[in-house]
Amino acid sequence: MGKLLPLVLALAGLGAGVGAGFFLKPAPKPIETVEAAADAAALCPPTGDEDHALPPEPGAPAEFVKLANQFVVPVVVDNDVDSMVVLTLSLEVTQGSQQDIYGLEPKLRDAFLRVLFDHANMGGFQGNFLNHLGLEALRSALREIGQKTAGPILHDVLIVDMVKQAI
Repeated sequence: MGKLLPLVLALAGLGAGVGAGFFLKPAPKPIETVEAAADAAALCPPTGDEDHALPPEPGAPAEFVKLANQFVVPVVVDNDVDSMVVLTLSLEVTQGSQQDIYGLEPKLRDAFLRVLFDHANMGGFQGNFLNHLGLEALRSALREIGQKTAGPILHDVLIVDMVKQAI
């Protein structure tokens, strides 16, 4: 009985923490409009060798939706978790479709995680994983599965933040 009590208390604390995190999750951040992105793009003009999805139709402004939670991807080496990659993604979508994206978020997260796990299993997060070709392959795969999942309202998937933590 003395060994069971700490286990029960640990499980109760874990459950309380998960519940509190779920209910106290902050509201999504406000979206950024294309006009603000255009101002930022003016500071860093394109070089011409970027591979981007087709832009929205002329006259159809877009907005950016930051997905609420980060993506955590384990990097497995020799059947052991070697490191974790944490990514933050934002989506460029047709203006006014933010609520549609939030409604599709569970399906989008599932699809993105499948792509990220496949990328990790193919060694995409090994060595110099931040090189242009490796990141562009990941961006393209995320964009393709995002467009298959969300349809024409999704224009692009942006990798906003990426960190690799050794374990």
